[in-house]
Amino acid sequence: MSDSAATPVRLTSLAHGGGCGCKLAPSVLQDLLHGQAKGGPFERLLVGTDTSDDAAVWDLDGTTGIIATTDFFMPMVDDPDHFGRIAATNAISDVYAMGGTPLMALAILGMPLGKVDVPTVRAILAGGAAACAEAGIPVAGGHSIDCPEPVYGLAVIGAVPRAQIRRNRDARPGDALILTKGLGVGIYSAAFKKDALAAEAYDEMIASTTLLNRVGADLAKDDAVHAITDVTGFGILGHGLEMARGSGTTLRIAAADLPLLAHAEALVRQGFVTGASHRNWDSYGADVDLPADLPDWRRHILTDPQTSGGLLVACEAPAADRLVGEIRAAGYPMARRIGAVEAGPSRLVVS
Repeated sequence: MSDSAATPVRLTSLAHGGGCGCKLAPSVLQDLLHGQAKGGPFERLLVGTDTSDDAAVWDLDGTTGIIATTDFFMPMVDDPDHFGRIAATNAISDVYAMGGTPLMALAILGMPLGKVDVPTVRAILAGGAAACAEAGIPVAGGHSIDCPEPVYGLAVIGAVPRAQIRRNRDARPGDALILTKGLGVGIYSAAFKKDALAAEAYDEMIASTTLLNRVGADLAKDDAVHAITDVTGFGILGHGLEMARGSGTTLRIAAADLPLLAHAEALVRQGFVTGASHRNWDSYGADVDLPADLPDWRRHILTDPQTSGGLLVACEAPAADRLVGEIRAAGYPMARRIGAVEAGPSRLVVS
């Protein structure tokens, strides 16, 4: 790869998928992990793979937990700076979803040699570094490989006081549910790939996907907040189900109360749906109760893979309106109360 060799190319044209829509379907991931050896007892491993939580947490000294996570994917946009920023913001989100503060990151880079020029790769790395700088952390190293499709992301290390760890499994019956960002990123990316996304919609998508979920660290300081997870490739239904299964509860979501990106409904009605949306439904639809009259476009919203999506928060119901106000004031204007946690089987009910 040389500075002089490359011709500008759409990054998305080099990838069969993009963003968190690249994730393996939930059912495939479960099959892969089934029967995996635990590797022995580790009493200091506070959060592992048991409940499909956002990151691993290790007890450092009885007071502080060390958070470790990694996330990477192929491009959902062509602008290399935007790709880097989105991927980095998405990776850092897992630390905030655990209630922690990021400390440093390592870059993960795979590029098809001879197809992407050096300035483009530099711009991807610079975008990721800029997102990390906004989060107050360095990119302290990394690893790169020659790869058939462009891939970028981060491994991120964070820290959290043990009392502030917020797992997805700690939702309680009677809790209210809050979502901090609008849904529809996968729909927007599907439209983008077909040159059908308006400029203002693209700008809205970039603003959402590059907005750090740092409010998670603040929410974790509030005793009224019981559980947090971020909503990414499995959609609001998939990550809601992980919360329901982990906590042994039923989550009820009001479809009409979900915040949507401004053009999401119009675009999904035109047929802009990702393949990941269909895979998501095939993976977990049996554990979801939908109204008989729910239109298909709303179901596609529910399964839409979010890249760098918002936080799903379970909190004491009397505190919900206060928390929504605080989240909006912190820079998340689409935050909204979307449902409730109920006693019952580990299912998700849409009303």
